[in-house]
Amino acid sequence: MIKIYYDKDADLNLLKGKTIAIIGYGIQGRGQSLCLRDSGCSVIVSEMLGTANYEQAKKDGFSPVAASEAAQKADIIQILTQDHVQAKVYKEAIEPYLKKGKALCFSHGFNIHFKQIIPPKDVDVFMIAPKGPGALVRKMYEEGKGVPSLVAVYQNASGKALEIALAYAKGLKATTAGVIETNFEEETETDLFGEQAVLCGGVSELITAGFDTLVAAGYQPEIAYFEVLHELKLITDLIQERGISGMRRGVSNTACYGDLTRGKRIITKETRKEMKKMLKEIQSGKFAKEWIKENQIGRPNFNKLLEAGDKHLIEQVGKQLRSMMPWIKK
Repeated sequence: MIKIYYDKDADLNLLKGKTIAIIGYGIQGRGQSLCLRDSGCSVIVSEMLGTANYEQAKKDGFSPVAASEAAQKADIIQILTQDHVQAKVYKEAIEPYLKKGKALCFSHGFNIHFKQIIPPKDVDVFMIAPKGPGALVRKMYEEGKGVPSLVAVYQNASGKALEIALAYAKGLKATTAGVIETNFEEETETDLFGEQAVLCGGVSELITAGFDTLVAAGYQPEIAYFEVLHELKLITDLIQERGISGMRRGVSNTACYGDLTRGKRIITKETRKEMKKMLKEIQSGKFAKEWIKENQIGRPNFNKLLEAGDKHLIEQVGKQLRSMMPWIKK
C-alpha cells in the first residue's frame, strides 16, 4: 500500500545544527538551495567558477565553493549535477570527505541504482525527488505550497535516514503537498522508461512522424507544424489538469471520437511489445551501460543523432513560426 508523508510526519528541527551542501546550482539546485535557506537551514553551494550558475548563486546571496570544500564542511551532501558527471564529482570531491554520521542525498537514483556511486556503509543515503522543475519548487514555496515529491532510503546507517529525508522535504515545503515513499530502483527505472517511451522519445518521434506524413502528402509544412506540434501543449495541459478522461471531454467531440477509435492504430500491440523490451533494457542495466560508455568515448552517437534532429525540416519551420508568437519566451 502506498505511503504518503505530510507536514505532521516531518520535523524540520532535525536539520538544526546541520550544514547542507548543494552540489550543482542548476535549476533544481537553485530551487532547493533557496527554499532550504528560507526554511532556516544552513546551506552552502558548490558551482564551477566562471559559469552562469556560479554568478547566479552569487546574485542569490551565496558564496559558491568547490565541491570538495562543500563536502568537507557539510553534514548532508545533495548531489544535483547531471547524471553523467555525478560519479566523477563524487569520486574526486566528495568520497574523500565522507565519514560516519554524514548523509548523501539525491533527487534521481541513476548513479546509486546502477552502482556508479558506491557509498561507504556508515553514511545515510536517501532521495528527495520533487516531481517538478526547480523553478516550480521555488514558486510553490514562495506561495506557501509545495510540489509533490518522492522519498527513498537506500542506506540507513544512522537509523534516522527517513526522518532526516522527510525533514529535508519539509524544508522544501514538499510535505505540504505530500511525499510518496518509493525506492531507488523503482524511481530510476520508471523515470528512464517514462523519458524514453513516452515523454521524450515517444512524443518527439510521434510528432516527427505525423509531420513527415502530412508533408509527404503535399500539405504545407507550416500547417503540419501547427497541427502536430504547436497544439500539443493544449492537450498536455488538459491532461495534466484533468487527466486523460478530462482531456477527452475538453476537446471537440470530433477530436474525442478520433482519439477513441484511432489511437490504438498508432500505439499497436507491436508498440507495446517494444515498450516492454525497452523496460527490460533499463531493468537489466543495458541502457545504463550504453549511456555510460557513450559518455566515456566522447558521445559520438549522441552528437550525431542530435545534429540530425536539428537539421529536420520541422525544426526549420518551427523556428520561423515561433518568431511569430510573442507569448513564447526567448
